[in-house]
Amino acid sequence: MRYFIELSYEGTSFVGWQRQPKGESVQACLEDALCILFRESIAVVGAGRTDAGVHARQLFAHVDLPVKLPEDLIFRLNKLLPKSIAVLAFFPVLQESHARFDAISRSYTYIITTKKNPFLEKRAYQFTKNLNIDLMNEAAAILLTHKDFKCFSKSKTDVKTYICDVLKANWERKEHNLIFSIQANRFLRNMVRAVVGTLIEVGLEKVSIDDFKNILASRDRSQAGYSVPAHGLYLINVSYPKHIFAV
Repeated sequence: MRYFIELSYEGTSFVGWQRQPKGESVQACLEDALCILFRESIAVVGAGRTDAGVHARQLFAHVDLPVKLPEDLIFRLNKLLPKSIAVLAFFPVLQESHARFDAISRSYTYIITTKKNPFLEKRAYQFTKNLNIDLMNEAAAILLTHKDFKCFSKSKTDVKTYICDVLKANWERKEHNLIFSIQANRFLRNMVRAVVGTLIEVGLEKVSIDDFKNILASRDRSQAGYSVPAHGLYLINVSYPKHIFAV
């Protein structure tokens, strides 16, 4: 039977979600723990591939397991997993459900701290220069009217389309933190970090609103801003149609 696994992780020590030849990945840790519990080879498919150092407050993966799960499965699984990964829940879903392809939206936040904070050293990007958040929000709003985001995509990536439907994009200030929230039906590789880097240049008033529009129209990654560090980025939500949970 197919299940969706809901999990969260602090990504500092991982090479990313996806299993890699070298380095520890979240996918490998989860698969290895499941293999130990069920004494057979088990593969999981994630909703997306977070890069090295990126965190996830909510991510789903699908897996095929026996119909009846042990009542203490989550407890036993979390005992086997590193402290930086937590399995939160198992949901039975329709057999053809797919954690990646059935997702209808994904939401990320990026956290900038404007004051040195040792507790956020690996969980937020320290940036102390003054930023014009009103200009940054004006530019962010333009993302909702645009569709082709090739200018923010990692170069030499194998994708069939650069079209994304951005549903939300805004900055807010909370004490010494600036938090960028963005939601879309899909994201390109490295897209959020490139968007944030470009919006920072808008906030520094190095890039005007017209410049920002021209960057989008250029479809050229070299025209956009720098890619901000991974450790400030969080995947916070993945949404699915309700019918796949009707089991």
